Amino acid sequence: VQLQASGGGVVQAGGSLRLSCAASGRTFSDYNMAWFRQAPGQGQQIVAGIGRYGWNTYYADSVKGRFTISRDNAKNTVYLQMNSLKPEDTAVYYCAADLSSNSLATFARPYDYWGQGTQVTVSS
Repeated sequence: VQLQASGGGVVQAGGSLRLSCAASGRTFSDYNMAWFRQAPGQGQQIVAGIGRYGWNTYYADSVKGRFTISRDNAKNTVYLQMNSLKPEDTAVYYCAADLSSNSLATFARPYDYWGQGTQVTVSS
């Protein structure tokens, strides 16, 4: 499985960005998907996750009401719509795929495959 993330950039506080992660190599609906982020000097943090068919989602408290995760299994792509961005959202964002868990994992270890990361910078 290969994951290719895109859509990062520089935006002012209050602005929006949409991240995309395109997958290849396996049936997309075989795996749960998630977005993680890592800011300089900080550990990896889950941002949002979505189940295989999009029926269940998870959001970190810090992004609830501002970010929306979605997926299009026909396009083998997962999205992260980020609105009302804040400077503290600045980080490298990674998409990840979990092939084996029955439930949606909210920590990094179960995720088998990772994208290359895309930088999001929010200026104040």
